[in-house]
Amino acid sequence: MSGEPGADELVFLPLGGAGEIGMNLNLYGYGPPDRRRWLVVDLGITFASGEPPGVSVITPDVAYLEARREDIAGLLLTHAHEDHLGAVHYLWPRLRCPVYATRFARAVLERKLTEAGLIGEVPIIEVPLSGRVRIGPFDVELVTLTHSIPEPNALAIRTGAGLVVHTGDWKLDPDPVVGVPADEAALTRLGDEGVLAMICDSTNALESGRSGSEGDLHAGLLRIVESCRDRVAVTCFASNIARLQTLGDVATATGRRLVLAGASLKRNVTAARECGYLADLPPVLDEIGGAFLPRREALYVCTGSQGEGNAALSRLASGAHPRLLLEAGDAVIFSARVIPGHELGVGRIHNTLLRRGIRVFTQRDAAVHVSGHPAAAELRDMYAMVRPRLAVPVHGELRHMLAHAAIARECGAEEVVTVENGDVLRLAPAPAGIIENVPSGKWALEGNRLVPLDGNLVRERTKAIYKGVAVATVAISNSGDLVKEPLLSTIGLLENGEDLAGLRVGDAIGKAVDDIPPARRRDDDVLREAIRVAVRRVFRDAFDKKPMTFIHVVRC
Repeated sequence: MSGEPGADELVFLPLGGAGEIGMNLNLYGYGPPDRRRWLVVDLGITFASGEPPGVSVITPDVAYLEARREDIAGLLLTHAHEDHLGAVHYLWPRLRCPVYATRFARAVLERKLTEAGLIGEVPIIEVPLSGRVRIGPFDVELVTLTHSIPEPNALAIRTGAGLVVHTGDWKLDPDPVVGVPADEAALTRLGDEGVLAMICDSTNALESGRSGSEGDLHAGLLRIVESCRDRVAVTCFASNIARLQTLGDVATATGRRLVLAGASLKRNVTAARECGYLADLPPVLDEIGGAFLPRREALYVCTGSQGEGNAALSRLASGAHPRLLLEAGDAVIFSARVIPGHELGVGRIHNTLLRRGIRVFTQRDAAVHVSGHPAAAELRDMYAMVRPRLAVPVHGELRHMLAHAAIARECGAEEVVTVENGDVLRLAPAPAGIIENVPSGKWALEGNRLVPLDGNLVRERTKAIYKGVAVATVAISNSGDLVKEPLLSTIGLLENGEDLAGLRVGDAIGKAVDDIPPARRRDDDVLREAIRVAVRRVFRDAFDKKPMTFIHVVRC
């Protein structure tokens, strides 16, 4: 039950990233229920893995937030991963609020805004590491953590209703290679202050032990590269600046040159250097310079660890890269985990490489990757430091969040609430509970516009791909008779060499028209429907297919 009518409430509302991995969008609302101010935390995308067809980028549906944009105090980005800031340049024009970010996240975002023609229009306020900023009624302190990208931050959000810790993506890495270890003293200090609730990453809650340190990968990567006589390509997430530093060290130790293959890698390296990172990285080559290296000296770093069709690794695997080359005897190291849903695409790349005599190395062969998210032991460490009264698992599928919830209970959280996208969770006043469910959903990037993922455009295109398309143009006289032989075209129904004429579709159309009473043939809708059913029946009887069928009636 809510507090006094009109009294201030603190609520948490995920519109992306709760019940799924990726596409993070979190809202904190504070004030009376009818006059809340909103702090938006992260605005990310997710990448489709072939379903639905024709869709690669998916964003959260922000219609609920857009309707309240006058009440948005600001958007704060926890770090620079695509699933946390990749939707800003798509969705900011609908929200038009100030954006807060640390230096590296700002550098990455500004490149996206430049490409989108929004640079200079979006107000960006840079917040220093461990800084503190007032955003409307929210007093927010940044706490440095570690992750697979520079400058990941937890947020200590203070309001009149209490202190909330929002972890973002994190791990506890004693040797992150780039950046500093997590500020465990600050986390403990927050726990001493008294934490009302912790909203926390669940990605690896099903994994026992610890996620491992970035610093431990040097030996495994060095051992594999030393064993290879010809070219070596390493694929990893483009944002993993620490991995690039490790690969630079491996290149130096093995007498190789580092070659960057992939536009996002180059953008992130430039952003990192602007922010003072990668100062010790050896000189790198682009694809043009890398093309002239002797095989023994080449160490490619490639985008495409998730099997993306247009990424550098996919083109290298198929021999279609415009500059670089992989041949039999070369090797590819997959220095990244496979995101759920991308297994088939990654498997295809593996098979393509192996078929061409290119060796493939993965985590099964040596320590070549560690996750950026906390495993169970690290979650227990976090709860021991922060000691929240209320635990709210997010950033994971339901199975991950439920495993996280069990750990939180073991660690002494008084209340644990599992939410999914659209659930409005009242954090204060107590008791905590879901008080409302608001519309949430997904939008697909379609060319230069966003459309509902479950809307007519995507749904109809998917049907066309799976069912095929038949289009008939029928010339009808004003008296309702066929004037000439109908024209028929198909997509995705006939194999080369199959004869459309043999299906006698024209006869079926003629019979359908003849069966309509003459008086009703003046109605184009009646004609179209009768002909559509007849054409569809032909393909059903011939091929057991029910194609999408469109009829054009031309009056002559």
